[in-house]
Amino acid sequence: MSAPDDTHDVDTLAATAAKLVELLRLRTLPVGLKLFADVEAMMGIPGIRTPPRGKRFSTCQLITQSRYNGTTLGIVHDNLLPNSNCGGVIGLNQPGENYLSGAKMDGVWFDNRAAARAHQAEMPRVPAGRYHGMVVSPLRGARLDPPDICLFYATPGQMILFVNGLQRRTYRRYDFTITGESACADSWGRALATGETSISIPCYAERRFGGVADDELLIALPVAELVAGVDGLIGLHEAGLRYPIVPYGISIDPEDGLRVSYAPRSRAPD
Repeated sequence: MSAPDDTHDVDTLAATAAKLVELLRLRTLPVGLKLFADVEAMMGIPGIRTPPRGKRFSTCQLITQSRYNGTTLGIVHDNLLPNSNCGGVIGLNQPGENYLSGAKMDGVWFDNRAAARAHQAEMPRVPAGRYHGMVVSPLRGARLDPPDICLFYATPGQMILFVNGLQRRTYRRYDFTITGESACADSWGRALATGETSISIPCYAERRFGGVADDELLIALPVAELVAGVDGLIGLHEAGLRYPIVPYGISIDPEDGLRVSYAPRSRAPD
């Protein structure tokens, strides 16, 4: 995992998250994730809550609790479903042979063992052994100093405008992976493991257990990318490219609208 960006203090990050919610009218809170090698240090975070004794959750349940309720939640391996992909994706355990062999999904998600085994082999994961706990907390609370990654859920219309914001100052093409089931590997798993901005189509389990709405996509990204994306969104907003995107009309000549959105404008040289 790449080192977290520390050029943006947590108060600035909280303000950035608030601006993101304002510009895109997000329905739920942007949150941060942070992995901990030292559980004692993790438990020192102000306001942290942990699952009740004997209760287990999926990672997507914990993230949705935080983004809906505004709570700061800490987990260790024993709080997650035993021998599951949940802990394996974030590096809190090494998935067992029943997953890695494909046996767990053979006959359910896949109709043969080879396909199920290939699915497991290609899932992005944080390597096991270094980390023993993870915290999820809303960015507005400024409790993770700094988070390893930030993430938020958005509709496709909100998401494409945010990506446009990411591209506004320094263009790059973004490519994303689709694991299929276990799509958390494509979002927070990939972002934590590689430091790359990662968008996913949430999977069946995230929707069934994590409460993800039918029209939600998920983006996970480093702090610096979130700040750059919101800065770009502000520029787009000032140029008149805003959310919600108001339909122009399917039977109206689009020339006037295109002239506003695409015509060069006078500006000072770069």
